Amino acid sequence: MDKTAALEIVKPHLTEHRYIHTVGVMETAVYLADKIGNLHQNEVELAAIFHDYAKFRDKEEMRSIIRQQEYDKKFIDYGDELLHAPAGAYLVKTEIGIDNEEILSAIFWHTTGKEDMNNLEKVLFLADYIEPNRIFPGVEEVRRTADENIDEAVVMALRNTITFLMKKQQSVFPKTLYAYNDMVYKIKRKANRGG
Repeated sequence: MDKTAALEIVKPHLTEHRYIHTVGVMETAVYLADKIGNLHQNEVELAAIFHDYAKFRDKEEMRSIIRQQEYDKKFIDYGDELLHAPAGAYLVKTEIGIDNEEILSAIFWHTTGKEDMNNLEKVLFLADYIEPNRIFPGVEEVRRTADENIDEAVVMALRNTITFLMKKQQSVFPKTLYAYNDMVYKIKRKANRGG
C-alpha cells in the first residue's frame, strides 16, 4: 500500500487536527529515517500514517481489545491516553490488513516507548513527539537534538514525558521508565567504547 492510499483510508478515522498531525508525523518520520538509514520508506510512512488509527475509537472497545488480546493490563490501568497504541496496532492488522510486525510494533509502542526499541520504533516515537505542529515547552530543544543524534533526542523526549507526568503527580507507565533507562545505558556504553 502506498502513502496516498493509506492517507485516504486513515482520514475518515481522524479529526482534521489529528489528520494534520498525522501528515506531520509521516513527514518527520521519513526525515528521521533518512538520517538513520537502513529503513524502508514505505514501512516508515505506513507506521506513521496509521499510528493514531484508533485514537478516536470508543474507549471501552479499546479496553476490550487489550483484554481479549491479553496485552499488558497496565495499558488500561495507566490511563485512557495509552489505549489507542496497542488497540491501534491490533486494528491496523485486522481491519487494514497490514501484518508487517515492525510496523505493528512501532504503532504499538509509539506512545510509551519500551526497552530495546528498534530504529523504526524510535523514529515513530520521536516523530510523534517533535512533528512541526507540536507546540509545548522543550520541543524545540528535542527537535534540534534530533538533527544531531536521534538516540539522544529519544532520551530527551522520554525524560520530558516522565518529568511532565511526575510534576502532575501522575503515574509513569513502567515501559516508559524502562525505555529511558535502556537508552541512557546504551548511550553511555557506546560513549565508553569510544563511539
